[in-house]
Amino acid sequence: MNKSDLIAALAKESELPLRKAEEIVNLVFDTMSAALIDGDRIEIRGFGSFMVKEYEGYTGRNPKTGDRIAVNEKKLPFFKTGKELRENVDEEE
Repeated sequence: MNKSDLIAALAKESELPLRKAEEIVNLVFDTMSAALIDGDRIEIRGFGSFMVKEYEGYTGRNPKTGDRIAVNEKKLPFFKTGKELRENVDEEE
């Protein structure tokens, strides 16, 4: 499922116009992105949590040349599944 599929599903399930469903989905994603940028943690019970993890810099290697390169420290978004989602996905196999 991609963003367009999500918008279509919301519009159908809620009987909303497609444009209104798109506004809602964009608002949710924009709000979540802003929270992560501000360093906040997002927890959706039964689904999972989003947070920003900080990684220290390290010395890596260029896979083509083998040269050593310095990799700067960085912050990346991280998602951890909730217990309920994890169990539901596992049961569906």
